[in-house]
Amino acid sequence: MNYWLLALTFLSVNLDFFFMLIFLVKKYNLRQSIIGYIIGVTVILTLSFIIGQTLAYFIPEWMMGILGLLPIYMALKDDDDEDNVSSHKSPILSFVITYLSVCAGCNLSIFLPVLIGISLKQFIIILIFINTLTIVVTIIVKFIADIRLVNKVMQKYGEKLMKICYILVGLYVLWDSGLIEHLIKLL
Repeated sequence: MNYWLLALTFLSVNLDFFFMLIFLVKKYNLRQSIIGYIIGVTVILTLSFIIGQTLAYFIPEWMMGILGLLPIYMALKDDDDEDNVSSHKSPILSFVITYLSVCAGCNLSIFLPVLIGISLKQFIIILIFINTLTIVVTIIVKFIADIRLVNKVMQKYGEKLMKICYILVGLYVLWDSGLIEHLIKLL
């Protein structure tokens, strides 16, 4: 598994959420934020893995490359995530619901092609890697949450950077799956 691709996927798919994370780490303590974020990410990754394994069972690997179009589509569509911040008695549950309501569809469509066809052992390693990255990102965001420049950059360029990363992930999946090679051979 390409860990650079995983890190790029995680960072790009959550780039828009990092702006919201700035507000969430101010609202909840660091421990609650980390636990809530890890639960949300774990739910998304697990769903992506299960769906990917199911599809890989029925569809040849080279055809699975078509899923690389999902991240490209997500980059090109104009719908922005809604900022639905729910409030519950449990801060951790509130964080998880916020994350899933803002990121679920987008994250599923981005992680699905990246996780397709991997083994359970690889998935567990990936889950540990991404959850470690989640902890590191949350701690970093907590420390930079008060910097005005960060808020400005995220507001001005965050969406564009996220879309560029989505396209790069999609193109990588299209190439890595062998779909492009298969199409070239057909020509």
